[in-house]
Amino acid sequence: MVDLTKKPFYLNDEQIKWVNDNYNNLSLDEKIGQLFVLLKATPHFDDNILNDLINNSHLGGFRWQNQDMNGAYLQNTTLQKFSKIPLLIAANCDEGGNGVAPNGTFVATAVECGAGSDTQNAYNVGYVAAKEASALGANWMFNPVVDVYKNWRNTIVNTRAFSDDPKKVLEYARAYIKGIKAANPNMACTAKHFPGDGVEELDQHLVMGVNNLSVDEWEKNFGYVYRNLINDGLETIMVGHIALPNMSRKLVLGIKNEEIKPATLSKEILTDLLRKDMGFNGLIITDATHMLGFSGVEKRCNALPDAIIAGCDMLLFANDVKEDMESVKNAYLDKRLTEERLKDACFRILGLKAKLHLNDEKIKIPSKENLNIIGCEEHKKYTKKAAEECITLVKDTRKYLPLNPEKQKRCYLVYVNSTPTSKGYKGDKTKQILIDELKNAGFEVDVCPNFHDLENEKGVNFMNMVEMMSMTSRKEFIMNHDFALVVINVKGYAQENNVRIRWSCNHSKEMPWYNEEIPTIAMSLNYTNHLIDIPQIHTYINAYSDNVINIKTAIEKIVGKSEFKGKAEENVFCDRWETRL
Repeated sequence: MVDLTKKPFYLNDEQIKWVNDNYNNLSLDEKIGQLFVLLKATPHFDDNILNDLINNSHLGGFRWQNQDMNGAYLQNTTLQKFSKIPLLIAANCDEGGNGVAPNGTFVATAVECGAGSDTQNAYNVGYVAAKEASALGANWMFNPVVDVYKNWRNTIVNTRAFSDDPKKVLEYARAYIKGIKAANPNMACTAKHFPGDGVEELDQHLVMGVNNLSVDEWEKNFGYVYRNLINDGLETIMVGHIALPNMSRKLVLGIKNEEIKPATLSKEILTDLLRKDMGFNGLIITDATHMLGFSGVEKRCNALPDAIIAGCDMLLFANDVKEDMESVKNAYLDKRLTEERLKDACFRILGLKAKLHLNDEKIKIPSKENLNIIGCEEHKKYTKKAAEECITLVKDTRKYLPLNPEKQKRCYLVYVNSTPTSKGYKGDKTKQILIDELKNAGFEVDVCPNFHDLENEKGVNFMNMVEMMSMTSRKEFIMNHDFALVVINVKGYAQENNVRIRWSCNHSKEMPWYNEEIPTIAMSLNYTNHLIDIPQIHTYINAYSDNVINIKTAIEKIVGKSEFKGKAEENVFCDRWETRL
């Protein structure tokens, strides 16, 4: 059983009494409900819908999504008012307050912070995230990400990891947590994704992840980070659907390959390693249970209770709420899930709620007046600071920069975005931001056609598009353009295991055939590893975000109004010699 007097809870006698009293007043269904963090993504709800959600699920935690700030505030506070036990309300804020509402403040990605010279930007991300999330009633941060970016092919943590160096990851994660606590001491932090992502290239949304490091290498990297954070008093850990086979083989002699499970279902990884060996006394939550790394390896009716049995205290999201809770209840009635394990999990959940003083109405439900802090101008100053200090000139081997808009006025802009996934695609707003900011800087902009955009133009058929996307006379092209700017805004989520540049059609004008004809500069607004697909381009910039502040700041650096200060790690060169040329 958990000791609530010790790290990270440090509860006093009154708080422990609150935990005991509440636990003893819960029915079996209510105890099982405490194990679930549910999601209500629809923007349409009313008191009856939320009341039914609470009465039917008795949920222990909640995470909102797809809400404007007023809707999110109303939903979160209404849930708290109706709930018998105060809720843990979670926010997912990798980059700042943009994780809480559409108008929240993007500050910087983790990799952007890591490109800077110190930890201040990581602190600012945490500070802004907590300020804006707290205004909406959140008390639990699903951050920081403490994965170590070891494999350049991994696009899941490419922008979400601070570094490929575990010492730097720890330093920046500590700064992020310090920012959270400065903004709201009553907000819990979560390190993720234990036992560690970034070693391979697969996405746990699609498959079970495998961290194949040896036990010694794991300890030097992920073990180092987690052991230190646990010692610091970290409250919660999110477990990824990632197997740690070499550790499992050490802890369970003779274990067969088919018996090796993702950490979310692995007793040896959660109970033997994380609890007993590493001494983590806090709360363990699974990553989202709809991900195939979890739901694709075991029947759901077994996987959900098995995660609790293995050592998880809370389950993130439900498929069918009633059915999922019945699965856990049946395991308890069948005595697979013991009374002791259920009580231990509930005590950790209630203990965290007591630590965060959620029985205090003023802490549980913030004043609506705090909403004006979301997306405020003061917070946007942190965005500018991060962009100024972290945007990175990865290479400029032919010394094309800085550009002079008076002498190199004519820009050939190639904007490469992700392949549209919907027939409702109506263009990418970022392209217009780029055009506007380039014009503001003094450039004339000739935009390369994009197949997806041409599809939306009236009177343009397939043959027209093929002709419009074909290459032109080199001589004519050189006469009309002073330089080319290739801007890459490619991202992916839960559709493929690795995300790369994909030109909008084959043999199109977009491809850098112009690279040796005129000075050509490439700039990424998202992933940092695009040199694998455009190694021939001699000037490459990582700008880290497609928000207007990062774009404007990057252009200021391109024209020499300010210097590039960010520093790239070796993984941006993708283990290839030709990417450095």
